[in-house]
Amino acid sequence: MPKQYPPETLRHSFAHVMAAAVQTLYPKAQFGVGPVIENGFYYDIKLPETLTESALANIEKEIMALIAAGIDFTRKELPIAAAIRLFKKKKQPFKVALLNDLNKKGTTKLSPEEKEVLGAKKVYKVSIYETGDFVDLCHGPHVASTGDLDPAAFKLTKISGAYWRGSEKNPQLTRIYGAAFATKEELKKYLWQQEEAKKRDHRVLGEKLKLFTFSPLVGPGLPLWLPHGTAIRDAIEERAKKVEAEWGYQRVTTPHIAKEDLYRTSGHIPYYLESMYPPMKLDDGNYYLKAMNCPHTHLIYKAEPRSYRDLPIRYAEYGTLYRYELSGTLAGLLRTRGFTQNDAHIYCREDQAEEEFLNVMKLHEYWYKRVFGITNFFMRLSLPSKDKKKFANAPEGWKKSVAMVRSAMRQSGLPYVGAEGEAAFYGPKVDFQIKSIIGREETASTNQLDFLAAKRFNLSYIDNDGKEKPVYVIHRAPLGSHERFIAFLIEHYAGAFPMWLAPVQITLLPINDKNREYVANVAAKLKERGIRIETDERNESIGKKIRDAELQKIPYLLVVGDREAQNKTVAVRERGKGDLGAQNLDAFIKRVL
Repeated sequence: MPKQYPPETLRHSFAHVMAAAVQTLYPKAQFGVGPVIENGFYYDIKLPETLTESALANIEKEIMALIAAGIDFTRKELPIAAAIRLFKKKKQPFKVALLNDLNKKGTTKLSPEEKEVLGAKKVYKVSIYETGDFVDLCHGPHVASTGDLDPAAFKLTKISGAYWRGSEKNPQLTRIYGAAFATKEELKKYLWQQEEAKKRDHRVLGEKLKLFTFSPLVGPGLPLWLPHGTAIRDAIEERAKKVEAEWGYQRVTTPHIAKEDLYRTSGHIPYYLESMYPPMKLDDGNYYLKAMNCPHTHLIYKAEPRSYRDLPIRYAEYGTLYRYELSGTLAGLLRTRGFTQNDAHIYCREDQAEEEFLNVMKLHEYWYKRVFGITNFFMRLSLPSKDKKKFANAPEGWKKSVAMVRSAMRQSGLPYVGAEGEAAFYGPKVDFQIKSIIGREETASTNQLDFLAAKRFNLSYIDNDGKEKPVYVIHRAPLGSHERFIAFLIEHYAGAFPMWLAPVQITLLPINDKNREYVANVAAKLKERGIRIETDERNESIGKKIRDAELQKIPYLLVVGDREAQNKTVAVRERGKGDLGAQNLDAFIKRVL
């Protein structure tokens, strides 16, 4: 049985073999770094000529020859000075530069990619790996032999440019990407996902299905929702309002701007200032566009005295927020400068906090599994990092709140992982990571246990002994922002939304103009039942009308001709199933609802 290796080891070894193949084909190649990345690897190389995608086939052929040769990976240790001499002799200036920095600064001063090559600690010796004639600077590990790699389990995917160490002042290198797995089946699935991702790109489908648009006159990252896209937003929001009412939430509304004093009280200034838009200077002070709902909602809680009997109080709001993002980071609906968030804040006693946090997780599970059919998700517990400047200095508060969140996560039975350094400045948070059918992972929502708001805003209640006690605040948004979540859904469903969510649920297709009255009656009946419909009254053949409607991924098409008008029926075509024949209209409506 072949030896099993971790994915990182396999990918690291494939990167090394690819570099060896490049050296065979281009003997004057100079090598930068070749780290492992998700699903594969890349290598930055200075080449004597410009490569195009067509060159990948030749490199792959050479890789396969090296794998077939079964060449050993041989590890050696050298003093740094000896390694520098070796790579100078081999005319590899980028490796020499790495070694010189290692000699002077230690790897802690290097980039993550460089640390992967050299190791993570201050060292006086380095390891090199030899694979035939190719020698690379690397801390490993690698497979024992090129023969341990499956030639059917990798593929070179693309070529791009990259500056050495990411600086435009440095030489530009050729970056060659590859995908690599333990088996050809895993590779096949990954390549299918990549092809599907191109077809399902929410930006492409958003335009094709007329869901949203952007305009330079409005500004980048500020989407304009078209009628079809707004129908999806409204369907989700209406359902959320109904579900949250059932789960004990009350709805509130807060303004889009607020005075600077509010965000100083909350602590978002200075902790969050770089993500906020510049202030508007008015006659009574500076105002900011709202970047978060919580400070506003805290003041609603404070609007009247609270008793222990009143708690928990759950306030929900679809709040529109504005956050400054660098233009280069904007990506359709996935990263925007304006978005509407399915937000809520829960005010509770300390003895209620754990149960309330657990209920929030159950609500997430309800939405993902029951409503959207998303089963591939997990939680990520974000904890504070060692850099205390970015987090509130309240050790006891952190300890107690982290313990509550951990306990609630364990009780939920849902999968979770930990991540240091990603917490909010005022408390630990739990991110729900969801994966689409094509493997794209997104942060769907963020949920936080806030032990600091009570102190900053004097949020309290009167206990059964008449004493004032601070409340705990839970920030939660199971659906995150409409923008990001709908982008995910577009790609997950490939634009073919389930009936309840489809912007147009039924399209009427009259064969001719003779039956306008009957078509109008059918449309009226459908609308009376709350079904979103459109009627295609173009002077086109019924075949073209059907093809055009199918491209819009409409769940049901109802064809109406003379026979249907006479028999008071409709000819039904269902998405993915085709022609279902003539059906009684009332029976059809009852079935689809």
